[in-house]
Amino acid sequence: MKLWDKGYSIEEKITRFTVGDDLDYDNQLARYDVLGSLAHAHMLRDCNLITAEEAEKLEVALNSILEDIDAGNFSISKEYEDIHSMVEFILTERTGEAGKKIHTARSRNDQVLVDLHLFIKDTLDHIEEGVMKLFEQLLSLSEQHKDVLLPGYTHFQIAMPSSFGLWFGSYAETLIDDMEMIRAARRIADQNPLGSAAGYGSSFPINRQQTTDELGFRTMKYNVVAAQMSRGKLEKSTAFALASVAGTLSKMAMDICLYNSQNFAFVSFPASLTTGSSIMPHKKNPDVFELVRGRCNLIQSLPGEITLLTNNLPSGYHRDFQLLKEPLFPAIKSLSDCLDISAYMLEHIRVNPAILDDPKYDYLYSVENVNQEIMNGLSFRDAYKKVGEEVENGTFKPSKDFKHTHEGSIGNLCTPEIRAKMKAVLDRN
Repeated sequence: MKLWDKGYSIEEKITRFTVGDDLDYDNQLARYDVLGSLAHAHMLRDCNLITAEEAEKLEVALNSILEDIDAGNFSISKEYEDIHSMVEFILTERTGEAGKKIHTARSRNDQVLVDLHLFIKDTLDHIEEGVMKLFEQLLSLSEQHKDVLLPGYTHFQIAMPSSFGLWFGSYAETLIDDMEMIRAARRIADQNPLGSAAGYGSSFPINRQQTTDELGFRTMKYNVVAAQMSRGKLEKSTAFALASVAGTLSKMAMDICLYNSQNFAFVSFPASLTTGSSIMPHKKNPDVFELVRGRCNLIQSLPGEITLLTNNLPSGYHRDFQLLKEPLFPAIKSLSDCLDISAYMLEHIRVNPAILDDPKYDYLYSVENVNQEIMNGLSFRDAYKKVGEEVENGTFKPSKDFKHTHEGSIGNLCTPEIRAKMKAVLDRN
């Protein structure tokens, strides 16, 4: 059943290819399609394009569909081309002529756009909740383990003393940058495209501000061509936000995979949160974080995938846009799952409190020895040379009695400032 049916049949092979798996993704848009139709029906009534009686019939039918969706009792039948077709056919079946009028002054082009804008707003709100849960957890772990030292590395060589306070806190503060991306993408999504029709507006005297207000959008996408050009840009901005969070999770997962190995032994997890080997009975593998790393690396390819799909398209609608759902929708679920499982795993992380007792880490303190020589009156260059010679001739003795006080250092984690920094992003309109 097609909204554009004009009395001739289309070969089944063409239908299968053009629809593809789109119905599976449209099921995720069902709720938003009904909400958009409700707002549209109210606007048509108030603009005298349908009667109050017709609007009431449509409202009852749409609310009934919405109840089925929320109860999990709704799915798109294969006989329909998309969610828009199915909703309109249900409305026509239940309300008669009123159902035939619901599409007045709109196109499937702006209909799917409003669905996507509403869906992505909710999606980003959900991702934001996951990020905030992880953010607070990391800050809590940072404070809990602030006095436990661990080696810092550059070039995979031991460098200078770090701490679990710094390590956990670093990922918390990095999530603030990711939140900036999430909020930016959400502002792009928070614009109402409904009323742009096929991309060139309508001769009907509609009220786009009314649907903007009813659907809870911050503003409308005023220019009707610009509204249609948000298809692709909306998904791309969302992809960059998802990729930003994924980049942070991937790096953290890689750290944990290293730190959990026997060669490092900085952190560990209960055996029940690891997996085993089919041949090596001693193995307790960090498969969760390996999969987080792998999934998040795939998510980081998403902006490029969307760019390649859309970068040579002119203005106006093109069927290519349908394919944007295929990489985007699974990536949203995958990132949400990664945030959830990462937070769960960190609830159970075990920190090794005596890492730097091992003498192989003594050279971590070489810079501290240099600094102490400077405090005793040597220039930096002479102090550097003196300590370097001690390292080379085997007479180096680490000065482990050090104190870092500046902002963001081992001794001054600035946890309240980091929390305030995140709050400032969240409070910004």
